Amino acid sequence: MSPRTTSEIMERFNRAFVEHDPGLLDGLLAEDCVMESVQPAPTGERVEGHQACLAWWTALAADRASQFEPQEVVVAGDRATIRWHYRFGPGPGEWVSGVNLMRVRDGLIVEALGYSKTAGEVPLAAETGLPG
Repeated sequence: MSPRTTSEIMERFNRAFVEHDPGLLDGLLAEDCVMESVQPAPTGERVEGHQACLAWWTALAADRASQFEPQEVVVAGDRATIRWHYRFGPGPGEWVSGVNLMRVRDGLIVEALGYSKTAGEVPLAAETGLPG
């Protein structure tokens, strides 16, 4: 049986990555689920459909060399925002902060859009001469 509330779904979704337990993803994804990863910039990889999303997240959850740390989860009805840190290597600079914007329908994840802070220089509006 699928969890009924957005909070329950997000808690189980996050646990799959924290505990490296891809089995926790079973029963969480809608058939028409769509996700966009944080890479490659600027738009990320788009993954469509239950099987494709499940395969993508299963590989990430099973990766014991990485570490996912949810920082804050905010739920508003059928939507949730997950602010996180993701460590992808042992070095002091091998991590990134990001956020996922999630949408749930009928107790299943239908959309997950990932965004992260990027490495390297991004010019500020003040440096480019643009207003703002």
